[in-house]
Amino acid sequence: MTTELRIRWLGHSAFLVSAEHTVLLDPFAIPKDPSLQSRGMVFDYPPIDKIVADLVLISHEHFDHNGSEVVEGSPQVIRSTAGKFDSCIGSIVAIAGEHDDVAGTKRGLNTIFCFSLGGTRLCHLGDFGQARLRPEQERAIGEIDILFLSVGSGPTLGPEAAVALMRTPRPRLVLPMHYRTPALNFLEPPGVFLEAVVADLKRLETSEVAVEELLGTRELPVVALLAPPAS
Repeated sequence: MTTELRIRWLGHSAFLVSAEHTVLLDPFAIPKDPSLQSRGMVFDYPPIDKIVADLVLISHEHFDHNGSEVVEGSPQVIRSTAGKFDSCIGSIVAIAGEHDDVAGTKRGLNTIFCFSLGGTRLCHLGDFGQARLRPEQERAIGEIDILFLSVGSGPTLGPEAAVALMRTPRPRLVLPMHYRTPALNFLEPPGVFLEAVVADLKRLETSEVAVEELLGTRELPVVALLAPPAS
């Protein structure tokens, strides 16, 4: 028997995924750089604290994705590197990618993570900035159940590219991330993506869900917009 899989959105691209073990994806640390405010940039999600995880996966080394120091205890941390890794939840597939569409020369590299938890296959794209998946990336990802997908344009996928990308791994559930909210102003809102995608759209009033209640089909996935975390 598998343990119920639950997902909690912590803001931006950070998620806590829990079943028989707990995995923290792309945690952020609250920036201390005063230049953000001087540039008119708002990053005002509640701090991540009192989080315990067995495993932390970090897609790349930007402050809004690499805050491993916010996690309590001594979790295994796999950060911004490609390969196959053993962990408490089994094999982690970390796939090399780029944060931009010019081979990483503008914003650097980005790691895509694929893993299984609670009998479910998940893929977190990190800050995927390529125009599309390459064939070798598609093969490495394979078919998945849950896709964490950036939809806020800017340094990552635009809405049309995000819709096109979904066709390959054929997820049953898509969780949009990395977009404009009242807590963050330097990305685009998810509206254009939500209007373009063919899916069962659900706007939720909570930032945490039980996955079994949301899974759609590969032909008609659910796109679930979680509520931003409360302060």
